Amino acid sequence: MQHDLAYTRRLSFQIDYGREIEQEIVQVQTLIEKYPALNEAYPSRWLALKLLENDKQIAAQIALQPDGAQLISDVQKNIHHLVSIFGEDVDTLIADRRYGWINGLVRETMQVENSQRRTLTDRIDDVVTNRILGIPIFLLLMWGMFKITTDLSAPLLDWVNAVLEGPVTHWVSSLVMLLGLNGNWVESLLLDGVVAGLGGLLAFVPVLMALYGALAILEDSGYMARAAFVMDRFMHVLGLHGKSFLPLIVGFGCSVPGIFATRTLENEKDRILTAMMVPFMSCGARLPVYVLIAGIFFPEKAGLMVFWMYLIGIVMAITAGLLLKNTLFRRRAESPFVLELPPYRIPTLKAIWIHMWEHTSSFIKKAGSLILSMSLVIWLLLAIPVGGEGRFANVDLQSSAYAAISGKLAPLLSPAGFGSWQTSGALISGIAAKEVIVTSLTQVYGMDTPVQDTAQTSFVEDVSSILTGFVKALWEMVLSIPRLIGIDLTGSDKTATETALAPAVRAGFEQTSGGHAGLAAFAFMVFILIYTPCIATLAALRKELGTRWMLLSAFGQLAAAWLLAVIVFQGGMLLGLG
Repeated sequence: MQHDLAYTRRLSFQIDYGREIEQEIVQVQTLIEKYPALNEAYPSRWLALKLLENDKQIAAQIALQPDGAQLISDVQKNIHHLVSIFGEDVDTLIADRRYGWINGLVRETMQVENSQRRTLTDRIDDVVTNRILGIPIFLLLMWGMFKITTDLSAPLLDWVNAVLEGPVTHWVSSLVMLLGLNGNWVESLLLDGVVAGLGGLLAFVPVLMALYGALAILEDSGYMARAAFVMDRFMHVLGLHGKSFLPLIVGFGCSVPGIFATRTLENEKDRILTAMMVPFMSCGARLPVYVLIAGIFFPEKAGLMVFWMYLIGIVMAITAGLLLKNTLFRRRAESPFVLELPPYRIPTLKAIWIHMWEHTSSFIKKAGSLILSMSLVIWLLLAIPVGGEGRFANVDLQSSAYAAISGKLAPLLSPAGFGSWQTSGALISGIAAKEVIVTSLTQVYGMDTPVQDTAQTSFVEDVSSILTGFVKALWEMVLSIPRLIGIDLTGSDKTATETALAPAVRAGFEQTSGGHAGLAAFAFMVFILIYTPCIATLAALRKELGTRWMLLSAFGQLAAAWLLAVIVFQGGMLLGLG
């Protein structure tokens, strides 16, 4: 009985080894679950750590099990992946995290004499984690991150848009004409379905890479742990601690791993409360929508508008936490907080590139098939005539099945200033995945935009324009770096190039808002930030917390999104901000 109690106590505590190592631990645990004998003999997390550390004694025992050699071989892939990111042996990395936790524990429980030698990390922490300066520094770094995300990636975003609207569209049109299929539904399917839909998202790949690169710099430098430490005072208002802020930071990239990251929290109620807050954080899938809308309506302040969305997301997460704390978790006891603060280090270009490439490629792989499927569904609904007017793939958009279905919900969104069938349809499709909103808007407004006549060019000329445009975009990106601190080396006020989609979107919001398109666009962005999470996030909530919490998140966030969007638009109108 005494042994069981001690074992239970050990299971209730675990060290957080950081996002990358924790992801590999979960993957190895998934592998171990396939071996019932190992699950009965060892705790899966402990065994996963031992295998990642290349513990020779444990490996020898595992090798004696049926198919044990295969398990050890599979784990080598996880070890190689971590080594490629950090450039160090995994056992060294794990030991470093453990001693970091011990260092954090010592800092929390001991008072160090000022006469002892202070490291560079200690002196930097005096400023970065200062009770007064800590929060402003955190906000300044967040603002800088989103300024980089929007401004630095703008030239490459313009280049991708030019390639999609120019050479790619030209090649697809030429192929259709060569096959003798021009003028029928096949041409519409390829151009208005595949190219417009899938291409609408691919255009924002530079934005996603910039975001993941900025996050990698903050994380690999050691600052992210400080951010959790700085936010500890605010999290205590919720009855939580700074460690609960780490899953929220992970949620900046994607809500799904953010929800899974709550597994590192020892207290079950802490885990539930934190997981319910994660979907309020702006994930990477929402970023392309923000960039699209901000670029159309607030081109001079796109970075600031994106920063506001992320800041509002944090505020809403804390507000939701307060609401849950004072209702469902009123009598919850607070758990202790000890956080390891790793030493500062200069991130390597290799590690940053691996972060950028892995997260962006993973995003595209996971979203690609879903987006393509949704693009085809949207095209099909847009191609089906309703009411006997028009014919298949040649129908006025107002008379399409898509408009008929989404138009039923449009009146509910009118108080928020964006009550059109175009926007309501995009929001419906966004429940599948938030990035699909861009696809939907691109298809709906793109099909309603007159095609511009362009001069016929050869394949060689198209390739040449792609390469020269890429070089020019890279040079403009280099010149835009000083703009982050207000220095313009180009001597111009050039902003991001406006796409052909922009006038149609702007006209649509002008009509639904009664001439207050900017205010309606801001309310639209706020609605996207808060409303029902995507299917993958809902599935993660159901898996981790259960159906009841999943439904609360789905319908609770939908109601909160509608209420806040209406307050933003109607309140802005009363204050004369339209």
